[in-house]
Amino acid sequence: MKTSLLLVAIATIICVSATPATATLGGWSKINNITDPHIQELGKWGVMEFNKVGNDNLTFQKVVSGEEQTVHGINYRLVIDAQRLDGSHVTYMEGLFEEDSSNPNTRKLTSFNPAN
Repeated sequence: MKTSLLLVAIATIICVSATPATATLGGWSKINNITDPHIQELGKWGVMEFNKVGNDNLTFQKVVSGEEQTVHGINYRLVIDAQRLDGSHVTYMEGLFEEDSSNPNTRKLTSFNPAN
């Protein structure tokens, strides 16, 4: 009995110490490397999806900040800079879910609203 409790305690310590400090399962955390090509691609993808249903015909410029939440996949809240047809810039808050980063077909745009 004592041996099995000791093994459980050791396994718990190993599991906790092996989890990166930045990984907050279920909690939102800041995306530190906002220039990461994958993050920028997600921002661009969200604008293209929005253009399919909206009438704004926005042009993606860049992701300027964002947060991520690890669940069964990753939820993203990205603040993006986009350009309108008249050349003016506008900032949007884009929400999206990505189940598998290696498969773009698992992405879903969950929200797209002006950030101001």
